[in-house]
Amino acid sequence: MGTLKFRVLLDSEKDKEIFRDILIDENDNFESLFQTIMKSFNFQGEEMASFYISNDNWDKGHEISLVDINYGDESIDEKASVMSQAIINDFIESNDQKLILVYDFMRMWIFLLELVERVDKLISSPEVALSVGMAPPEDSKNPTFEEEENQYFDEDEFEEEDEFGFNDYEDGYEPDDYSNYDDY
Repeated sequence: MGTLKFRVLLDSEKDKEIFRDILIDENDNFESLFQTIMKSFNFQGEEMASFYISNDNWDKGHEISLVDINYGDESIDEKASVMSQAIINDFIESNDQKLILVYDFMRMWIFLLELVERVDKLISSPEVALSVGMAPPEDSKNPTFEEEENQYFDEDEFEEEDEFGFNDYEDGYEPDDYSNYDDY
């Protein structure tokens, strides 16, 4: 049995480094790692999340999701693993293995994990070995859909809908232009 030491860096908008060093048994599962990360950054851990196996370029690879997202679909080429069933050591491909954790897909909190060493210390449960920087509040980041929505639509450009769900817009016709319509 061995213990893995991961450095977990919160990818934040601020220029300050915010990271935690987490010790976890190599035979523990990703759900345990996820819960430890959430607690160490004072996040609730109640939103959807996925780990991605990564490489030195921080590209997303195989997905390990919090819940089963395969929906029993047999046509999926590479099914995502589930955190509670995925043993960490089974996914370690190198001595400096990199992982990406995406938490809350609306707010897009990104955690970058790197295996920094294997430790001889035996532990009974995951623990935080080092904590640097104050994590921002979990709800301090605006959901990405609001940012995208505002990016494409100018609220002043649209008028409110009428009782039938239609927006008034300029079509080039005046109400008097429809006055003879009843004759047909």
